[in-house]
Amino acid sequence: MIAEAGLVALWLGAALCALQLVLTILTLRTPLVLSEVEGRVASASPGARASTSLSTNGEEMGPDGAMLAKAIRPVAVAQGLLTCLAFALLILLFIRVDLSVLLVAQNDHSEKPFLYRFAASWGNHEGSMLMWVSILSVAGAAVAVLERRLNERTLIATLGGQAAIALGFYAFLLFASNPFARLTPPAMEGQGLNPLLQDPGLAFHPPTLYIGYVGLSVAFSFAIGALVTRDVGPAFARAMRPWVLGAWIFLTIGITAGSYWAYYELGWGGWWFWDPVENASLMPWLAATALLHSVTVLATRDGLRAWTVMLGVVAFSMSMVGTFLVRSGILTSVHAFAVDPRRGSFLLALLALYIGGALVLFALRVGTVREGSRFDALSREGALVLNNLLLTVILGIVLVGTLYPLILEGLTGDKLSVGPPYFNSAAGPLALLLCMAMVAGPLMRWRREDVRPLLRRLAPAAALVVVALIAIKLFAPPIGLLPLLGLGLSFGIGLGSIEPLFGRNLRRTPLFTWGMVVAHFGIGVALAGMACDSAFTVEKLVAASVGETIPVGPWRVKLASVTPGFGPNWTSMESTLEVERGGAPRTLRPQARYYWAPPTETSESAILTVWNGQLYTVLGSQAEGGRWQLRLWWKPFVTLIWAGGGLIGLGGFLALIGRLLRERRSAKNRELYA
Repeated sequence: MIAEAGLVALWLGAALCALQLVLTILTLRTPLVLSEVEGRVASASPGARASTSLSTNGEEMGPDGAMLAKAIRPVAVAQGLLTCLAFALLILLFIRVDLSVLLVAQNDHSEKPFLYRFAASWGNHEGSMLMWVSILSVAGAAVAVLERRLNERTLIATLGGQAAIALGFYAFLLFASNPFARLTPPAMEGQGLNPLLQDPGLAFHPPTLYIGYVGLSVAFSFAIGALVTRDVGPAFARAMRPWVLGAWIFLTIGITAGSYWAYYELGWGGWWFWDPVENASLMPWLAATALLHSVTVLATRDGLRAWTVMLGVVAFSMSMVGTFLVRSGILTSVHAFAVDPRRGSFLLALLALYIGGALVLFALRVGTVREGSRFDALSREGALVLNNLLLTVILGIVLVGTLYPLILEGLTGDKLSVGPPYFNSAAGPLALLLCMAMVAGPLMRWRREDVRPLLRRLAPAAALVVVALIAIKLFAPPIGLLPLLGLGLSFGIGLGSIEPLFGRNLRRTPLFTWGMVVAHFGIGVALAGMACDSAFTVEKLVAASVGETIPVGPWRVKLASVTPGFGPNWTSMESTLEVERGGAPRTLRPQARYYWAPPTETSESAILTVWNGQLYTVLGSQAEGGRWQLRLWWKPFVTLIWAGGGLIGLGGFLALIGRLLRERRSAKNRELYA
């Protein structure tokens, strides 16, 4: 009865979601009771009414509207609880290995460790979509419970937007991807989880990405709510900002963790492959980064109003595009699950409905969005506009490179591969320009900046970049232009990111300022790691006999032995590698594994991490003459990539806590002096 209870909870959640949407529509259609001031405005000319319609301050709901509005919050909370119950019951089915449920039989196995039985509940199409809907509903419930800053009508419209999104995904689950479908008769044993997903990363990576995706859905709903009620202003931005920042933090952590997971799990020695599904997570992050800076300007300086609303739509649009790529079956990837084209058609319809509808609404209402405060091109706001433009262009490059081969194949049947050469050459130079703007932006003043003081503030970082470039050219082996510029610029970013702290009382510096500094410093660290990996990596692919020693970079690697091994659900051939570079030898044990449920061969890399890089080793198959294929890489300072990603996420977290604490203090002060 567990599966049936889960399905009932899912249907009830869908029914409450529909009720929430209906209540929202009815509430927004009820007439407003205008205050005396608003009454004078209402009797004025249409032009005067349009000029004051951005805010609903002074407008109150009538008795009917207020009654309907009071019902929406508890309905949203109940919906969130029901979807959580449905997801918890699905997890229970996987833990118990209930083979009478089709999804469990296809993706679980009784001999798998507990962690993989637990995480297998979302390591498949239906389960991952139920996780998506659960997080989506919980986010809507959190907005209903926690949000008190927005005008009531704008909040109601926001909850309605969230319900509209959730309702489409409820329909997708219930009619095209039922996770609780029964299997008659039950299977004797499960088929097991994809061995590439049998890793602790499965318990961490998808949930963080999904929370990020869904956080952008909340930003999208805020944007729609503000457009519907014509309430685009600083209050709307202050309400949206924590959700955007939270989504951005989880996307950053998820992408960083996913990159390292793919790095050590796939055995290819790379940290980013420009795989379409990797790009599907990068595109929302790029849009969210632009949105985060734009919403900050609107919240603090009342600028970039249209930018903020549009980026709210674009960011969630990229999440929907990513969902379509992974779940539609048009891609073959270790990340992709669905293979049923009908599901792809369903998702494409949802994509067209939500994004097309939002763009139409934006086009209809953008004329009512006032310009906001003016600023000079040479100002911090101007630097943030440049930041948004560059991020948008890079996003467009990634989007075209990801979708063009798929569209071409669909129209003509021709297969085209778009890989790192395109992305690196097209997006790389723009990314370096973006980093330069990132150094200059925080050193500028709001509204207007003078050239000479700005140049004085930029001089230390620029000088450090020049010194670093000269030192690299003199003392490093020859490297390409992009890695050279990236490595030199990383030093300037490191210094420029901490310059906003110069001359300040560090104890009194706001926590969100520390967050900005840490995040920008993390970008410099990550850029240094990327440049070093691209410029200085040494690779060896050899067929070695037992006892043979292979040099790779500063290391000497000896193949000491190859022996059979076994684990809970796999057998292996395990090599023992003795590695040394002038000190005591160390031992690495890469494996070639064979999983029997489902039958799959994988390479399990062995990695030695030292202060200045990683030695990456992979055991391949046996070659002629008793030799064994070995793939060896020495990757100087590659760990800076993920250390930088961690710093970026930490900076976002500090900024989020700092903003929330400031808003809490402001609210207490308002109550004190009210």
